[in-house]
Amino acid sequence: MKEFIKINPADNVAVAISELKKGTVIDVDGDKITLVTDVPAGHKVALRDIAEGENVIKYGFPIGHTRHAVARGAFLDHNDIKTNLAGQLDYSDVHIKPQPAYKGEKPEMTFMGYERKDGQVGIRNEIWVIPTVGCVNGIVKQIVDRLNAETGAEGVDGIFGFPHNYGCSQLGDDHENTKKILRDMVLHPNAGGVLVVGLGCENNQPKVFEEFCGDYDRDRVKFMVCQEVQGDEVEEGLRIARELYENARKCERTVQPASKLRIGLKCGGSDGFSGITANPLLGAFSDFLCEAENGTTVLTEVPEMFGAETILMERCADDKLLSQTVSLINNFKEYFLSHGEPVGENPSPGNKAGGISTLEEKALGCTQKSGKSPVYGVMEYGERIHNHGLNLLSAPGNDLVASTALGAAGCQMVLFTTGRGTPFGTFVPTMKISTNTSLAERKPAWIDFNAGVLVEDESMDQVLPRFVDYVLKVASGEQVNSEKAGIHEIAIFKNGVTL
Repeated sequence: MKEFIKINPADNVAVAISELKKGTVIDVDGDKITLVTDVPAGHKVALRDIAEGENVIKYGFPIGHTRHAVARGAFLDHNDIKTNLAGQLDYSDVHIKPQPAYKGEKPEMTFMGYERKDGQVGIRNEIWVIPTVGCVNGIVKQIVDRLNAETGAEGVDGIFGFPHNYGCSQLGDDHENTKKILRDMVLHPNAGGVLVVGLGCENNQPKVFEEFCGDYDRDRVKFMVCQEVQGDEVEEGLRIARELYENARKCERTVQPASKLRIGLKCGGSDGFSGITANPLLGAFSDFLCEAENGTTVLTEVPEMFGAETILMERCADDKLLSQTVSLINNFKEYFLSHGEPVGENPSPGNKAGGISTLEEKALGCTQKSGKSPVYGVMEYGERIHNHGLNLLSAPGNDLVASTALGAAGCQMVLFTTGRGTPFGTFVPTMKISTNTSLAERKPAWIDFNAGVLVEDESMDQVLPRFVDYVLKVASGEQVNSEKAGIHEIAIFKNGVTL
């Protein structure tokens, strides 16, 4: 196994693959460098003397500038590097660059999915009970618990409720965002049956919300308003849920082309290996699914594009998409600035401990999940997918909020890379891909796939086919660890006041 990796020929830092001790001599492109400090695994080492204020280059791009002079062979982290990010930019000098055609093989891959009446395909056949407002969370829980007790979920892939705090006391965009996310869940193909439970007096009025859902399948989706029920609303909800359950049990998996897959791309608890192993693996997967199979992937976490956004802009399929991507970035920067917050203070304590020093460094690793294919769609928060290929989605970096947004956009599954580890899962299968083998070995109940082998003894050409095969197995019904643990959660983005 290599001791270090220099990612790009232009870099003036390398990344330690394992812990390197002071006095170790590393050979970088024929230049023998003696380490003058210890360097933890995943962290950076200076390949030459770097003057105070000089840019630190990683991935071939600046990730910030030095706060003080750094000696050749020295370890450097967030204490030594300061972000270059500031406010909004006009990006007028950014132009689309034609992307090379995909040259890989194009096998006709399939999975076993549930085709719905509207043509969407689900990878699960679950019963969902969704509250329009947090006031009925307790009613939802009772319905779900009793239906599970009665049926054991036999014949379906699970019975779940999705409590949240919203649906009332909200105004403006917050109110609309709640409606959009809940609507998107109602229409999601992973549910074989959906019971929407309202109270009756909330801002998110059940009748208005039902109209907002549009032309939905009335055999698959039912509504109940608790204040309109004569008698026990739990019994009435259970009666409706039983009907949905019996209908869903009749659904069967059928062979579906991989082009029907819509996959969300997300990272959290990133470390110094994220941009070297797991994120590039997702990028290779995204290119394969979008370009070889005519499928769809969605990249979000807009704040974690700051510093690498021009890479995505240059890959836009047309000028309209370029303009939309500029707005995507600057609108989220304005969100930060309007709250008096800087745009570059994103790396978490876990990120920093794992080897990420600035938001630019995090972004350059994060955006590798998008691969190299063109951007064919740009979506606002709560918007549903309408273009095949790679899409960008407006949502924050917060793990559960962003993953919920990916599911709501129509993704049947979220691929989630992590260097620090996390047990969470959103309302669609959430596959955890570790950036390093140590994490996979320490947390086998969290991690579904280990990408750490990419810095050990396996190449991308070896790992990618195995990963594609695993994704198709999960799409065909194999559960990921968060599903096995019974973790199914949602979180809705909030910006404004609560009444």
